[in-house]
Amino acid sequence: MENQEKKLFLLDAFALIFRAYFAFSNNPRINSKGFNTSAVFGFTNTLLEVLKKYKPTHWAVVFDTSAPTHRHEEFVEYKANREAMPEDLASSLPYIFRLVEALNIPMFAMDGFEADDVIGTLARQAESEGFITFMMTPDKDYGQLVTDKTFILKPARAGGAAEILGPPEVCARFEVEQPMQVIDILGLMGDKVDNIPGIPGVGEKTAIQLIKTYHSVERMLENTHELKGKLREKVEAHRELAIQSKRLATIRCDVPVSFEADAIKVAPFHSDLVRELFAELEFRRLASQLLGEELPSAPKIAAAQMNLFDETAPETPASARAEVNETAMLKRLSDYPHTFKVINSTDGILEMVKDLLERPAFAFDTETTDLEAINAELVGLSFSAAPGTGYWIPTPNSRSETVALLDLLKPLFLNEKVIKIGQNIKYDLTVLANYGIQIKGPLFDTMLAHYLLQPDMRHNMNVLAETYLHYSPVPIEALIGPKGKKQKSMRDADPQLLADYAAEDAEVTLRLHDVFLPMLSDEGNAKAMLAQVEMPLVPVLAFMERQGVRIDEGALNAMSGQLQTDIQTLEQEILALAGTSFNIASPRQLGEVLFDVLGIDPQAKKTKTGQYATGEDVLSKLAHKHPIIDKILDFRELQKLKSTYVDALPGMVNPITGKVHTSYNQAVAATGRLSSNNPNLQNIPIRTARGREIRRAFLPSSPNRVLLSADYSQVELRIIASLSGDQTMIDAFSHGADIHATTAAKVFGVSLDAVTTEMRRKAKMVNFGIIYGISAFGLSERLNIPRKEAKEIIDNYFTQFSRLKSYMDDCIEQAREKGYVETILGRRRYLRDIHSANAVVRGFAERNAINAPIQGSAADVIKMAMIHIHRAMEADRMQSSMILQVHDELVFDVEQEELGAVQSLVRFHMEHAVELAVPLVVEMGVGTNWLEAH
Repeated sequence: MENQEKKLFLLDAFALIFRAYFAFSNNPRINSKGFNTSAVFGFTNTLLEVLKKYKPTHWAVVFDTSAPTHRHEEFVEYKANREAMPEDLASSLPYIFRLVEALNIPMFAMDGFEADDVIGTLARQAESEGFITFMMTPDKDYGQLVTDKTFILKPARAGGAAEILGPPEVCARFEVEQPMQVIDILGLMGDKVDNIPGIPGVGEKTAIQLIKTYHSVERMLENTHELKGKLREKVEAHRELAIQSKRLATIRCDVPVSFEADAIKVAPFHSDLVRELFAELEFRRLASQLLGEELPSAPKIAAAQMNLFDETAPETPASARAEVNETAMLKRLSDYPHTFKVINSTDGILEMVKDLLERPAFAFDTETTDLEAINAELVGLSFSAAPGTGYWIPTPNSRSETVALLDLLKPLFLNEKVIKIGQNIKYDLTVLANYGIQIKGPLFDTMLAHYLLQPDMRHNMNVLAETYLHYSPVPIEALIGPKGKKQKSMRDADPQLLADYAAEDAEVTLRLHDVFLPMLSDEGNAKAMLAQVEMPLVPVLAFMERQGVRIDEGALNAMSGQLQTDIQTLEQEILALAGTSFNIASPRQLGEVLFDVLGIDPQAKKTKTGQYATGEDVLSKLAHKHPIIDKILDFRELQKLKSTYVDALPGMVNPITGKVHTSYNQAVAATGRLSSNNPNLQNIPIRTARGREIRRAFLPSSPNRVLLSADYSQVELRIIASLSGDQTMIDAFSHGADIHATTAAKVFGVSLDAVTTEMRRKAKMVNFGIIYGISAFGLSERLNIPRKEAKEIIDNYFTQFSRLKSYMDDCIEQAREKGYVETILGRRRYLRDIHSANAVVRGFAERNAINAPIQGSAADVIKMAMIHIHRAMEADRMQSSMILQVHDELVFDVEQEELGAVQSLVRFHMEHAVELAVPLVVEMGVGTNWLEAH
């Protein structure tokens, strides 16, 4: 197919746009004006990928129109159950039209017909003219159009690869002889998305079997006497509905649209329109890739006119956009008046120190040889105390000479009055600590300030400078070249370029501080959150990262060998139970063995790719049906443990320290929770016995030490009890009662003594599920109980805990009224979709309205505990240290003789981190490894 001269790509616009929008639903892309650019960004990437990867000769984007189609005229309920388009997506459409225009892609749309009809017609006409056509869409209905010249290009999903589907793939997906029979399958089973009814009670598996037997809807209806029981009754009672549904599912190929090859040739894009649009949307990286030049910043007039709650807000006139763009180009260093001094002498350093000590604040930055702070060597430092000015101090290659030079800067860093400003300042603290330099006094991190102001945006310096300063810093590639094997070290960079680059970093950081400081004061409790929580936590995390944790590599290697043996044994047992040889790691082959060969579940569902669903949630429910299921689940667990942890952790051991040094991220999770990477401690397994064994390899730093684990008990439930004021929960926690047993007694209407283990299990699931907005369906799935019973449990729960229900309703109402919810300490979570007319989007925001204050408050609690514990241990000059934070747990590397003191100190500060209406309770354990201590 790649060798064909004429390749036509027809893109199903709205299907791809919706897909792009929802791909970012958990982490939407919000620009500086508060506009959700997810749909436009995702769709742009789709178009550019088609152009780059598939190299079409011809292409077109096909849109639906708002006019009723022939299907609506025949069947009034057609697509009647579709949710309203999310407001953010609706407001993106003008930009998407401008995008297609800017990229010079032909557009098609025709009233009375849907995009698939237009695509079907164009594909048939193109085929007759010798084209190979690719219909880009995730929609399964297009399978009916596939031929040896016309294919579906199904876009990538969840990290997978895009798929090209021809007749063999479509026929395999629907188990039919020819693609046109897809229409018959859809006619019988219907289509919930489009509200095509089909025959009530006939699902996909039954429809496939009927078409396998009779080949078409019409032939099946001629032979209904051969059908049995209720199926015959259903079919005969809905004969006309089956015919009508097939008609509704048929894609028309006779739309009055003309295929003109010359008119849809791929042509050069309009660079001026791309530049203007990308500047407005702040797609700077995409613009750099596509245009290879700098962009104008977003027109201020557009921001003034935009109202996210007003769908009728006028688009900025082209003339106004052009006028603004002429004066709003991003400034570069060459356009910006500045005085940057390079300091190469002791006298120069002392003079700079004297100058900066007289200032209320200064910004600084380190330039190093490595992105990993623990491994980084200093190349130099830069400082700035006033806009347009900066200093650059290169450091010698010799470590001893660098240490001597840094001694001259100690008065500056140790001064407790001058504010030290940085961008991701934790990195700089760690680098300087490598050379024995401590930093005292107040800190201000522009990355964390912006995180509190706009938690859903990106926070790197270039983005912040472009967004808030309309300034484009010197790119790192200008110094050391593009990423790859040939990239230079910072030590090899041109000295003058390096001086400008480094001094600019400090100067830009200073200017960002000046912008963010008043914004923090205007944003509720953001200024206090930065000063009292996030900034004091920075040196704590920097200290923990430098401490690291010792890993028993020998134990991990032994574990790896044992796991490999166990995996091979399981593999043989699985193949023996299956009675055939297959690749257990292949979901497709596994599904075929489980459901076609072994017939474990006649009602097994298939995914959108046509293969059986074999996820853990699916297989867990089938464990009682065949012994092969448990072995497959064990096989998967052991493979993941081996590859992700047991084999990976030894490779993360630092050769200098002999320890693993994770990196904590404060500015990632919008809830305020910390995350970590290299390794990701938050994902260290805990649910299974084999998974917990990983913790056995985490050791104290020396033989005369132990590990102490301190874990909050049910902290989120205690927080929700306190926030809601529910007296039953408050009483249970205040008296040390078993909250799950108390809940079970209330929900099931029995005395506490009569609560069974099963009752408690169900109550525990509800207690934790309520925080995440669990539904009756979700509870029934998790507990493997009928949905009716699950609904009764939830209804009883809210009857007994009415204050909790009121609190949850109040959270949603506050979000609707104010646009945000807050934690106990005032951390805000903005919920832009809380008023969405789309139930799915709105429901997601409503669940966040309930969950964010709870999760965020839990994050605030442990952060405050960490700050107080670290300060107390420093004040007492303890040799022991806090080394790990995982969810609600802290781990300490403790000198044996300090154990009692550390336990008392940790318990006090964790249990008094914040004041709640219920006590905070900490569970502790001590051991020679993390597993023993946990």
